[in-house]
Parts: sequence; structure tokens; C-alpha cells
Amino acid sequence: MSTWIIVADSSRARIFSMADVRSPLSEITDMLHPASRVREHNIGSDRQGRTFDSKGSGRHAKEGDVSIKKQEAINFSKEIAAYLDIERNKNRFEKLVLIAPPEFLGLLRKELSNSTKQRISREIGKDLTQRDAEHIRQEVTTLPD
Repeated sequence: MSTWIIVADSSRARIFSMADVRSPLSEITDMLHPASRVREHNIGSDRQGRTFDSKGSGRHAKEGDVSIKKQEAINFSKEIAAYLDIERNKNRFEKLVLIAPPEFLGLLRKELSNSTKQRISREIGKDLTQRDAEHIRQEVTTLPD
């Protein structure tokens, strides 16, 4: 059994495997979510929809609950969580280390199943998606248990 290191942001997730703290990381997959990289005005309408007041004749712009970009980040966190659930069910990893910018780390944590959450051994609130495997390994192995 190995430890998997998930290094993600809203548009990319790199998944590594590590046998022990002295071994090099082996990259398992590199997941991309291009919709998260598109500028928000290119994804959807640049204007909010309009609605009428329930009483009277007033009309105003609707307020969106979630921006399109944030929704894409949520969609990608769900995709990562689903992948991890499938792989956990195959017993592909014993422990997980999650590395992501704080906001995306929160989204990802929210989407993980309870069974997968139980395998998390560490979380690092940084964006390391562009760093090389050795730098990531050093970040993981220099943290206290």
C-alpha cells in the first residue's frame, strides 16, 4: 500500500504515489479541467439575468449564488473526489496527502466521501501544481507527523 499525494488547483490535479518518505514520487495521472482556465466572461453571459419584483413593477438584475468560475472549480473537485473514491475502492492507496490552495482545498475536502476523508494523513494549503516532483516530495516529507 502506498501514500497518494494529490496536488491540485481549480484546473489541474496531479496525483502521485509514494512508497515511503525516502522513495521518489511516481506520477499516476495528470487531470486537467480546461473550463476553469477560461475567463468568466468567455464562459457565460456577461450580464446577470433580470427579474420582476413579486409586488409592484420593479425590475432588477438577479444575483447569482455562485460565479461560473467557482462552479467550474466545484465541478472539478467533484471529478477528483469521484476518481479517488473509485481508486480507494480498488485499495490503490492507504493514505492521502492533499495539497491545494486553501479555497480549493476546502472545496475538495467538502466533496470527498467520509471513507476517503478517513485516509487523509496531511493537508497543505499551497499551490504546488507547477512544481516538480522532487519539490513536492520535500514539502510532504518535511512536515511533522
